Amino acid sequence: MSEVMIDTGNYIAAKAAVLCKPDVVAAYPITPQTTLVEGIAKYLATGEYKGEYICVESEHSAMAACIGASATGVRTFTGTSSHGLLLMHEMLHWASLARLPVIMCNINRVVGPGWNIWADENDSISQRDTGWIQFYCSSNQEIFDTVIQSFKLGEHEKISLPVMISYNAFILSHTSMPVYLTDQKDVDAFLPKRKPKWKLDPDNPITFGNIILPAEYEKVRFDMQKSHEYAKKLIPEISKEWKQRFGRYHGDLLEFYKCDGADYILLSMGAIGAESKVAVDNLRKEGLKVGLARVRCFRPFPREEIQKLSKKAGLIVIDRNISPGMEGALFTEVKASLYGYTDAKVYGFIAGLGGKDVPFGDIEKMCKKVVNSKAKHLEWFGLKGV
Repeated sequence: MSEVMIDTGNYIAAKAAVLCKPDVVAAYPITPQTTLVEGIAKYLATGEYKGEYICVESEHSAMAACIGASATGVRTFTGTSSHGLLLMHEMLHWASLARLPVIMCNINRVVGPGWNIWADENDSISQRDTGWIQFYCSSNQEIFDTVIQSFKLGEHEKISLPVMISYNAFILSHTSMPVYLTDQKDVDAFLPKRKPKWKLDPDNPITFGNIILPAEYEKVRFDMQKSHEYAKKLIPEISKEWKQRFGRYHGDLLEFYKCDGADYILLSMGAIGAESKVAVDNLRKEGLKVGLARVRCFRPFPREEIQKLSKKAGLIVIDRNISPGMEGALFTEVKASLYGYTDAKVYGFIAGLGGKDVPFGDIEKMCKKVVNSKAKHLEWFGLKGV
């Protein structure tokens, strides 16, 4: 640990990425991601970043360039947001099915129209079935640590999958916080050089990703599923190794906060997860036994851990996203995890869409509605006229 850096989430992510020494960064700017790739460009100009920086004409091209580079066996990184992520959609499937560990920061931003540059999670949630591992961060320190950990995770021989690190637009991307940095030599010791399971090599030509028959394609999908399941074991191991080396720990699949003895446990992601800690502290002072299980990893989904929680307490879910015609994605996933396992009560709230602020006082109100038996099965919190 060399110094404390006080900067925005985007510049912190850029610093973390450069410390991981990606051989190729391909990027296209989009608000509010622009300062992330701008930060890497500055490190290139000063000589701190010595890899290849490719300025492309679109986000689709950025992911295509990362895929091409990763297929040669080198380390790659990129960043995007909102409509940029959606433009990548085809290539996201390609990266995961080709088993290429591209690492990407996605700065959660509203999908338009109407045009809005603030935060909700519908951009990344809409990519949940592409095969990418998905993390959701709640602080700049967690962004820094998770970027570095994600390279180790995605490049592991039993994983070989791309990883998306998401964090909320402006709430984290453009807010400055003090962050403890890790020395280059310590990052090098933690993160070994990539050893690809396959790569394109002119001297040893192979065909990859060509026509495949149904029976073999099913095996490809099954193998990707097995890697996601293995990631549930590996993520805690990497998180604990990071804690042992550097003293920092943000949880692994989940971060637990005052869950012991709780009558109700709140589940949330991203910045709402951080704000929920303040709400939990205030509710505890009032004698209400509420805890927090902040969901860090949405894919693979921490099904088993949530099942264990349901045996101890009722569950309250806050989503900063909506699957139209159904409900919040986290709420759906939680209920699906509990089906046939427990009769625990689960309550869902949708809040903060379009960047609407969700302060701790509102989180307290949601929890009190449940505790006082006044909550519906699903509510849009704070939306007038419903």
